[in-house]
Amino acid sequence: MAFNLAQVNEAVAAANPDRPAVIHGAGQLTYQELTDRTRRFAHALVGRGFGTHRERSELAGHESGQDHLAIYLHNGPEYIEAMLGAFKARVAPFNVNYRYVAEELRYLLDNAGTRIIVFHEAFAPTLAEVLPELPDVALLVQVPDGSGHDLLPGAVAYEDLLAEGSTEPLDLAWSPDDLYILYTGGTTGMPKGVLWRQHDIFIGAMGGRPFGQKEAFTSLDAIVEASRNGGARMMSVAPLMHGAAQWATFTGFTGGNTLVFVSDPTHLDPVDVWSTVEREKVLTLQIVGDAMGRPLVDELERHPYDLSGLLALVSGGAALGSTLKDRFLEVVPHAVVLDAVGSSETGAQMGHTSAKGATSTGTFDPGPETSVVSADLAHELAPGADETGWLAQRGHVPLGYLGDAAKTAATFPVIDGTRFAVPGDRANWRADGVIELLGRDSVTINSGGEKIYAEEVEQALAHHPAVYDVIVVGRPSERWGSEVVAIVQLAEGATVTEEELLAEAQRHIARYKLPKSFVFRPELQRSPAGKADYRWAKEQAL
Repeated sequence: MAFNLAQVNEAVAAANPDRPAVIHGAGQLTYQELTDRTRRFAHALVGRGFGTHRERSELAGHESGQDHLAIYLHNGPEYIEAMLGAFKARVAPFNVNYRYVAEELRYLLDNAGTRIIVFHEAFAPTLAEVLPELPDVALLVQVPDGSGHDLLPGAVAYEDLLAEGSTEPLDLAWSPDDLYILYTGGTTGMPKGVLWRQHDIFIGAMGGRPFGQKEAFTSLDAIVEASRNGGARMMSVAPLMHGAAQWATFTGFTGGNTLVFVSDPTHLDPVDVWSTVEREKVLTLQIVGDAMGRPLVDELERHPYDLSGLLALVSGGAALGSTLKDRFLEVVPHAVVLDAVGSSETGAQMGHTSAKGATSTGTFDPGPETSVVSADLAHELAPGADETGWLAQRGHVPLGYLGDAAKTAATFPVIDGTRFAVPGDRANWRADGVIELLGRDSVTINSGGEKIYAEEVEQALAHHPAVYDVIVVGRPSERWGSEVVAIVQLAEGATVTEEELLAEAQRHIARYKLPKSFVFRPELQRSPAGKADYRWAKEQAL
């Protein structure tokens, strides 16, 4: 069976109407209430003429026949309602990085061909700067957040828009070809809109496979039956503008579980996070790598919390170092740490589970559609191949990049008759079937004829207790062509020499990979989701 995200959500909600779907602070929405509000949102969009204008059969992989809705919001119920409501209207929502300055925001909204923008009022001033350059935007929906900004001219208040709609089911033919759009982070280049069929992203990352199983659900009835055993509390600290957070959220909804939000989603407050986990008996907590993990573990070591209900800390989107895992599991010994690997272009690909006394980082068990292809993209490698290749995904992969046929062809090549997604991560496929992830090729440093993977050096340096955060980049060198530079943020009150950092790193990586220089900064620049900003780091190195 081919699935549509709106169809799946409606079916699960109908089977569990009184179960909490979303808990936000002191408030909550049941599955029935979420259904009613998302139907209202959808009816309001359809009533204004938005929807699907060309079906997938008429389009190339880099083309869209749907209206596009920008979600320019912090985490909260409105984010979920806007996504689901858009899906139900056959409108394609997409994520907006709320830290973008006006120039970046204008580029994104223009590149996406945006027709509708749902935004928190805190972002109204930045949005107002770029709207004159976006003549195709036809609807502005402003969500109050207490920041005190007036309604933008021509905008409609969020609750007023919902009041226009009905709670009746929509008379639309939802299709598995309807789009799910996810914009890349743009930390190493301009953001790109990845176009997915909803069926493919559902199977690949949004709950279409039962946890731990290779085979996907075969019917809506099977999904509904499994959801009756749901009800677990699941929480994502990462912003919903990050793909990993969206995937975790919709996987939770597919299972009939409850999504929990922190009280204040505008910043990472470790006390708020752990207090919420304790109060709501959260089962799984999803974060993005060391940047989120460090302050959370620091808080656990300072103050005790009752985390008896917490089963798993899940990290995706960036590496979570072994030292940090050990520290977390020392405080919460009954839990496990799950590393999840994936990208906007592949969906979920691989995983690794660490328990107390047995932690590691960088090696993963591949999923059923994960592979490694040769460096020249000529053939698929087999486990044990004596060469470094590209981490790849087959089967349920995206259609392409919005508006870019050339990049679509380059990233989604056909190899031996099979279409793959190859977004640019280097990997080795060991004889035991485990995949060793080396890192993104775009931040690989070619020094003295050797390839050095930035993330490997970062993890080596992160073992030193004085290192709070680190980003590694290359910079031009007359001697080496390019040399390794580490941009380091020290832990509060810590002091360390460069020699001591090098000595620690040398315990984990070969000497030729060691940094040739260090740059110390009071804080490192990362995306709201915790991903390294390599463009900023290169500026610091230069």
